[in-house]
Amino acid sequence: MEKEIVLSGIRPTGFLHLGNYFGAMRNYVRMQDDFNCYFFVANWHSLTTHPDTKELQQSVLRVVAENIACGLDPNKVSLYVQSDVPEIAELYLYLNMLSYKGELEKTTTFKDKVRMQPDNVNAGLLTYPVLQAADILIHRAVKVPVGKDQEQNLEMARNFAERFNHRYGETFPLPYAFNYNSDLVKILGLDGEGKMSKSENQMTTLFLADTDDLIRKKVMKAKTDQGPLSPNSVKPDYIQNLFTLMGLVSSADTVKKFEEDFNNSSEGNCIIRYGDMKKQLAEDMVHFISPIRSQATDLQNNKAHLLKIIKQGADKARASASGTLSLVRKTIGMDYL
Repeated sequence: MEKEIVLSGIRPTGFLHLGNYFGAMRNYVRMQDDFNCYFFVANWHSLTTHPDTKELQQSVLRVVAENIACGLDPNKVSLYVQSDVPEIAELYLYLNMLSYKGELEKTTTFKDKVRMQPDNVNAGLLTYPVLQAADILIHRAVKVPVGKDQEQNLEMARNFAERFNHRYGETFPLPYAFNYNSDLVKILGLDGEGKMSKSENQMTTLFLADTDDLIRKKVMKAKTDQGPLSPNSVKPDYIQNLFTLMGLVSSADTVKKFEEDFNNSSEGNCIIRYGDMKKQLAEDMVHFISPIRSQATDLQNNKAHLLKIIKQGADKARASASGTLSLVRKTIGMDYL
């Protein structure tokens, strides 16, 4: 039985962090055994908000290396760079003929980016959802792991697929959002304010490239308070986040010990010691992140091997993409040769 196709991409802007790992990468590693997976680095997308390309190649190589270090197997998945598959650009052109200025201007991501970069409202930014649709449809993917912030763009990809099918003939399956829902984890920044981010306050985000000492420093600065005022208190978000992180990287006995300390604490009798908890969490986090960082560094230091992996992924992706594009050209009536 042929496996269903899964497609996901990540922009090479900033460093991958713990939220990326537990929010996406861990699921991707699981998906590679269950589905026919295409994972790519979206370097064209990055140009819409990061026109300076001096560090782009290095960032692309780092993201590929970190993906592999997180557990993606290049022999199981197609791991490639977006610009190495030119067929995407041709499909992007065709889909642009089916998209309309009004609907693109209404997308939440476009409006957010306009507020953030009012002096760089380029056409690529406006048609970002169209290129995203081309990324998905070029492999005729049906399952797309996305967060809530990208669901509107995925809905637009379905709309473009439906319009193409209606105008030219049945060609594309309709993609939909997919995750192993029970495994999704929301990880806040260490200040308890919003999610960990590649671009916001970097001292509140644990990056997969952080050194051991930096991990310890960040965790020890995590926000805490004076402790619960009564037994079995409801944890504030920033305290719950520490327990969430501990649940991901520490032993069950360790988590149980600090849970019991918290639940048995009260005003004037604070049993839990957040300093001790953060020291333990810091060491467990170092133990978790350091092997990923080490493998990613080794891959980046062997550029020839990393480029070989990228080419292997591009060859797989282009084989899929060229088949789709041949079908698209035939359906439209562009197959003259």
